[in-house]
Amino acid sequence: MRNDDERLRPVDLARLAGISTQQVRNYEEAGVLPPAARTASGYRTFTDVHRRALLTYRALLRGHGPVTAAGIMRAVHTGDVPAALALVDAAHAALHEERGALRATSEALEVLAGQPPEALPRSGLRIGEVAALLGVRTSALRVWEAAGLIAPERERGTKYRVYRPADVRDARLIHTLRRSHYVFDQIRPILDGLRREGSSEALRAAIATRGEQLTARARVMLSGAGRLDDYLEYTDRASG
Repeated sequence: MRNDDERLRPVDLARLAGISTQQVRNYEEAGVLPPAARTASGYRTFTDVHRRALLTYRALLRGHGPVTAAGIMRAVHTGDVPAALALVDAAHAALHEERGALRATSEALEVLAGQPPEALPRSGLRIGEVAALLGVRTSALRVWEAAGLIAPERERGTKYRVYRPADVRDARLIHTLRRSHYVFDQIRPILDGLRREGSSEALRAAIATRGEQLTARARVMLSGAGRLDDYLEYTDRASG
């Protein structure tokens, strides 16, 4: 059994987590690890509490990301456990909201994907009309066009953009996907699939992949929360 008072060097913690000794020092300075004792010559010495803190942070890092994981650990080490748990709660709430948005997106996209161009607004819409229809700024439509996601025709002479029914359909899909945090490279194959004889297979695949990613993240967040609970129990016993 490990001795809680056993002295550990920065290199010992670095090897444990597969990181550099400089990262260990950075973690201590950032409050991710509790303050380390110093030898007479100024070298840091760590103990089992630092080992546990490091493992807890690394577990939280996988599901919460570096900013939130560091914030949780700093709150714990300053004695503000409620603030640490609030950060955990917020991360799980955000994941829940994203899962709900993905489900809503799936339902909305299935409806949109099944609409033939004739069921959409009349042809010949100008950019301002399409923006008003979607509830976006005209600048968003221009960005999507510059990214090659939509390609409205241009009027002869005036060069005004003219959005055909299929263009409006695509713009609606882009808008829906962007609200679910899809990036352009993820949206492009979905549009390509819809344009190939109205196929929505790429669309369904993208949604299924994102759902799997959310499930995997939920699992690692749950694992991180378990590690945090163990760490809180340990620090409670140590201070009791």
